[in-house]
Amino acid sequence: MFGEVGVQAASVTVPTIHHVKVASALMQAGIDILVEKPLAMSLAEADQLIAAAQKYGRIAQVGHLERFNPAVRATLPLVTQPMFFEVHRLSVFTPRSLDVDVVLDLMIHDLDIVHAFANSPVTEIRAVGLPILSAKTDIANVRMEFASGCVANLTASRVSTERVRKLRFFQPKQYVSIDYGRQDVMVFTIGEEGTPGTPSVNPQIKLARPAVTAEEPLHAEVKAFIAAVRARTEPLVPLADGRRALATALEIVTAIQEHGRNIQLDRLTTR
Repeated sequence: MFGEVGVQAASVTVPTIHHVKVASALMQAGIDILVEKPLAMSLAEADQLIAAAQKYGRIAQVGHLERFNPAVRATLPLVTQPMFFEVHRLSVFTPRSLDVDVVLDLMIHDLDIVHAFANSPVTEIRAVGLPILSAKTDIANVRMEFASGCVANLTASRVSTERVRKLRFFQPKQYVSIDYGRQDVMVFTIGEEGTPGTPSVNPQIKLARPAVTAEEPLHAEVKAFIAAVRARTEPLVPLADGRRALATALEIVTAIQEHGRNIQLDRLTTR
């Protein structure tokens, strides 16, 4: 059906529960796909999509939009050995994406970035979350530890009164701060030259602002997908990366549920 109208590539933006059915049908029809995050509802479904892409020889990219944020792109060359992340993603409540909780809706963006930067397996997850305005978790906090010794603390909320999208991380002799919304990066380094004319908070700490080429992340994402389709090369964010972020997100959801049972959250919230 799809091939009859000359479609070569498509974005899959249906609710997550339909990703496997729609994306698999497109790939079977010979169409390359860009699948919105989260990749699927379960790891089994994610594996089905990965298998389908391999079987039909399709270019398949997952829509982790922040990978294409100019601030993130400017930061990648600076990453050496991250040891601590502090991440906040806060948003006002909207009735969209209520088929998934805040971990799969918002936090998953930052899980993907932290994975890309830390480049190490997760060894421990501790999490807490609460439903506020919906039946699912609307605010969550998680502490993750990696095999490298790196620790990440992430907070996500979709019931905030303000919008915040910031990621900060520390590595030997350096602190890096990313503001996703402003597409801005600040780097504080001990014992190196900073940007000329930039005031320093301490004579031993130099502040630098890496050059950031402004671009709308969605435009950059689609452009990169089309380039991969034309060149028949692996996309910048392959399905395997989407599966990795999904696996961590699902572990967090499970940890939140276990914590809720331990503190008898249902009883506390129904008083």
